[in-house]
Amino acid sequence: MTDLQETTVSNTTGRTAGKAVQDVQETTLVTGATIWLTGLPSAGKTTIAHELAGRLRAEGHRVEILDGDEIREFLSAGLGFTREDRHTNVQRIGFVAELLASHGVKVLVPVIAPYADSREAVRKRHAAEGTRYVEVHIATPLDVCAVRDVKGLYAKQAAGEISGLTGVDDPYEVPESPDLRIESHTQTVQESAAALHALLTERGLS
Repeated sequence: MTDLQETTVSNTTGRTAGKAVQDVQETTLVTGATIWLTGLPSAGKTTIAHELAGRLRAEGHRVEILDGDEIREFLSAGLGFTREDRHTNVQRIGFVAELLASHGVKVLVPVIAPYADSREAVRKRHAAEGTRYVEVHIATPLDVCAVRDVKGLYAKQAAGEISGLTGVDDPYEVPESPDLRIESHTQTVQESAAALHALLTERGLS
């Protein structure tokens, strides 16, 4: 083989390898997924979601965060906090998340979703549609959440102003086998987001 032939083969191989890497990167960027962060009120779900969203957007991903309070106001107005209403709310969020994810969006859902059967129904919806789904348990202990009390809910419950607070006088069913469990009280927000980002990278989603 002449030097010219060797150079041509080398260049062609290099272009082929480069194209393969580019294809993988482009596929990762357009592969949607729902990343559901479940946990007690004030566990740090939303804070971690926003930190992760910044990382993903910097990489070129399309990202949406489905905020539980906004969903309650605009999509689930009229629903209360009975088990049935909570289930309905979670299914509505799951439907929207799957729809967005099926169109290439990384959807971050920092929503309590206290009941295992509700979360499982959302997972099954995604599986049925062939849409990627990741469940993350933000495993912050109740006493830590009560001290954080971002929205003042624990104080209101203690004062008798509200009832049905998840984890206190309403059940929270801890995920048995989440894709990732994050003990956010033992590390920084950045470290928690990095752990989740690492999982997404491992699964070809980042």
